[in-house]
Amino acid sequence: MRVALLACPRVQLLDVVGPSDVFSEANRQLGRPGAYRVQVVGTAPGLVKGSSGLRLAVDATVQQARGRYDTVLVAGSPYVDAMAEDPAVTRWLQAQARSARRIGSVCSGAFVLAAAGLLDGRRATTHWGSAQRLAAEHPQVLVEPDSIHIRDGNIYTSAGVAAGIDLALALVEEDHGRELALKVAREMVVFLKRPGGQSQFSAHLAAQTAAPDGRDCIREIQEHVLSHLRDDLSVPALAARAGMSERNFARVFRAEAGMTPAAFVEAARIDAARRLVEESALPLKSLADRVGYANLDGFRRAFVRRLATTPAEYRKRFCPG
Repeated sequence: MRVALLACPRVQLLDVVGPSDVFSEANRQLGRPGAYRVQVVGTAPGLVKGSSGLRLAVDATVQQARGRYDTVLVAGSPYVDAMAEDPAVTRWLQAQARSARRIGSVCSGAFVLAAAGLLDGRRATTHWGSAQRLAAEHPQVLVEPDSIHIRDGNIYTSAGVAAGIDLALALVEEDHGRELALKVAREMVVFLKRPGGQSQFSAHLAAQTAAPDGRDCIREIQEHVLSHLRDDLSVPALAARAGMSERNFARVFRAEAGMTPAAFVEAARIDAARRLVEESALPLKSLADRVGYANLDGFRRAFVRRLATTPAEYRKRFCPG
């Protein structure tokens, strides 16, 4: 399978090297050096300078690249607008869309696909910090900012930077099965599916990004929530644990965590529930109880509120087996 990784000047190098290493390791595990034949395609011959200052050799340019590619991935860049506005890139991608089996993007590479009209009417994702701009500049694209990677037909988009590795592993799994993808992931010391699955965000990340100069007790409360999901996690109970009045606790928590205590508790419970939905066959009632919901209807409502789908539909979507 010929794979083209499109890299513009000042490209984010991990967007290129991450997927390339996944395909290379898949070749090694298969014992077939040419199973994936990766080329770096640039906009000019020679070396392309990455955003970090390191340089990468270009195998071909969009003017020189010949033959049919099986897979085309567009790498992102903090300066992606120049590539998105390059008519030679647009023409090349549109031509590839007529012949390649699949086309995708890593991080802000989605802007290049959108500029070429390849995301019109399709679900897509990108780095969480750029999702709002992608939706505003390309309203015809159905942007899903909370996804690690998305497939819509033969178009694949992924979140920021390291998510290119997740996407490449998903492509290997699609081509050669889960066992090979797991071998590649283990060798590279990464997850085949990240904990929390398909989301760029989690309550654990929220806990890590609370105001660094804030009160230690708020972080302690967050850690308590994450490890005691079945406990009473109401504002009165948490305020008492923090040794604060309910009103003051709610005010300080929101200032330092960027969300209300109730919102954090719900995020933590649904984050854990999502992992259980993905990784287990637990009945939904048992699953709801395990993450602190005594009422199945309340669990379903919270799940839909957070993920815009029911637990049952989520399980069908992400765990078809």
